[in-house]
Amino acid sequence: MYSFTSRIRYSEVDINKKLDLAAIINYFQDCTTFHSEDLQIGIEHMSEMNFSWMLSSWQIIINRSPVYGETITTTTWPYGFDSMFGYRNFTITDTSNAVCAYANSIWILVDLNTGHPIKLTNSITSAYPLEDGLDMEYAPRKIKLPKESQEEQPIQVVRSFLDTNNHVNNGQYIKIAEEFLPKDFIIHEMRADYRTSALLGDTIIPKCSITDKECIVTLCQPDGKPYAIIQFIAQ
Repeated sequence: MYSFTSRIRYSEVDINKKLDLAAIINYFQDCTTFHSEDLQIGIEHMSEMNFSWMLSSWQIIINRSPVYGETITTTTWPYGFDSMFGYRNFTITDTSNAVCAYANSIWILVDLNTGHPIKLTNSITSAYPLEDGLDMEYAPRKIKLPKESQEEQPIQVVRSFLDTNNHVNNGQYIKIAEEFLPKDFIIHEMRADYRTSALLGDTIIPKCSITDKECIVTLCQPDGKPYAIIQFIAQ
């Protein structure tokens, strides 16, 4: 288990001074990379092995969005490995130890030479002590595509979308999808199903299906196949 404590910055909040979803994802992502670095199996080590962890899915539940200036603690731990998959939980807690947000995530080990998933190696799995998984209702890894959706204006992938793998960072898909939420839509739960990586210069075509309680944004390739499917569930 790994934790770090931080204070909510002005650059991380929305117009209501609340920590936004993209910032929550960044805290979770930073926490897992810090954890791996401290275990001596971080970005440089994985790069030398020509391996990388790629995110397959998010399930994030928001009980309360922390506010500007508030002190929070972000915690993560792996709870299982299976073939090419790694399973990891996260929490954000406040100074009274109340859980503001929590998450499940599923990761896939990828060979950077081929771009294909590979089976986990003992050298990787043995580096991560496993903990018990969160007591939560776990959603499936895959999200079903809606039967009908509204196509929106295409988006071009620019350099600022990319991470160290030269792929669109998982949080960027969420930021894109959030732009299509109705103004009064308050997110209680977000699921993300990542299908393939978008690269610099690629075109992303958003398709939206919106109801009072749910919004599904499918971020598609020009041929209609999804890069990612994002589901927002309202309070």
